[in-house]
Amino acid sequence: MKKGVNKSILFYIASVLFFIASAIGFTSGNESSMAIVWLCLGSSFLCLGPTHKKKENNTDDK
Repeated sequence: MKKGVNKSILFYIASVLFFIASAIGFTSGNESSMAIVWLCLGSSFLCLGPTHKKKENNTDDK
């Protein structure tokens, strides 16, 4: 196993930050279109986390 930061954890952290930005956007009372964009980005990064982890596990086995 390689040393360094696990990139899937970084995807999870980024998704949490996008979700926080989305919540702030929804509660600020301004246009919610940008909050929807942050929400979609958070969801996509949340899906990338396990995908990247699975890819790392498959390459470690070889």
